Amino acid sequence: MTEKLYYLDPFCREFTAQVLTCAPWKDGSWAVKLDRTAFYPEGGGQNADTGTLNHIPVTDTREKEGEILHICPSPLSPGETVTGRIRWEARFDHMQQHSGEHVVSGIICRRYGCDNVGFHMGHAVVTIDFNFPIPPEDLPEIEAAANAYLWEDRAVEIAVLSGETLAAAEYRSKKYIPGEVRLVTFPGADCCACCGTHVRTAGQVGLVKLLSCQPFREGVRIEMVCGRRALDYCSAILAQNLQVSHLLSAKVTETAAAVERLQREAYALRGRMAALEETVFQEKARGLAGQGDVLLVEEEMPPESVRKLCDAVAACCGGRCAVFAGTEGSYKYAISQPGGDLRQLTKELNAALHGRGGGKPSFVQGSAACAAEEIRAFFQSR
Repeated sequence: MTEKLYYLDPFCREFTAQVLTCAPWKDGSWAVKLDRTAFYPEGGGQNADTGTLNHIPVTDTREKEGEILHICPSPLSPGETVTGRIRWEARFDHMQQHSGEHVVSGIICRRYGCDNVGFHMGHAVVTIDFNFPIPPEDLPEIEAAANAYLWEDRAVEIAVLSGETLAAAEYRSKKYIPGEVRLVTFPGADCCACCGTHVRTAGQVGLVKLLSCQPFREGVRIEMVCGRRALDYCSAILAQNLQVSHLLSAKVTETAAAVERLQREAYALRGRMAALEETVFQEKARGLAGQGDVLLVEEEMPPESVRKLCDAVAACCGGRCAVFAGTEGSYKYAISQPGGDLRQLTKELNAALHGRGGGKPSFVQGSAACAAEEIRAFFQSR
């Protein structure tokens, strides 16, 4: 069986080994088995290691029937001695995320008496599922407790137990597992059966940042990032906030208040604009009173404004009113004919003007990808 160097020393980045077998894999790849390896296979919520074997890329690492398979695009010769190099930045990121997840899960499960029922390490965020409705407003306190634990920088303890010793041990999510069980302990925070790789001391996690807490099944799903991911996330948020601060001429700690002020001002402006728009539309409608069928091709405006103008004119013109608003090649339309039936007209319009839309027999709305002259030509024939 392959010697698992990643358990003996999770910080091992480079090693030598002998190729035992090399067999065809999926999609033209090759599965290489070594006598020893530092490549961690995907499992337990943790992503697989990648890297190289004698400069040949290792694109994935799998465990099959207790054997570690290194997936490579080119074959290696059995008996050959190879030098393996782990893609360390990715491996250390996995260790930071996984260890941070243990700390957070231990704190939450102890505090709420719940269980961690799911863990996934994505490329961007880590998700943890709990079978208890943790209040989102508790996240800052949980995050503070997790980071306070990291700053104590306690050593991580790993032990492999079996038999009576295992039965007597207390650990999170304890259930019967035959044979030996690997327990990973963050003293004072968590003890859990785990097959993943972890940092040596809690301080190497660096930072824990809890991002969200959403209802999920009978409990919640928490999103989080640790270590460099947490630093990158905070840096991106700060960069965005600095831009907002500059645009609003507000201090970085006062951007929310500045945005609220702008929202109030925008709401008041929208109210005044709506009142002015209503006045303009009514004035235009009075000018078209008794005109019969009316076609208006206007500058771009929101669909709701197109509808309001159409309604106002249709109430006065004594016929059908069609309003198209937009730019060449892209128009929004509204057509109203009180007491009429526009279904056939709409079908022909959509076919002729590359349009989409519909509605009630006496009122329809939609869009058309055409030119203004095409619109005018269509209605001149009807």
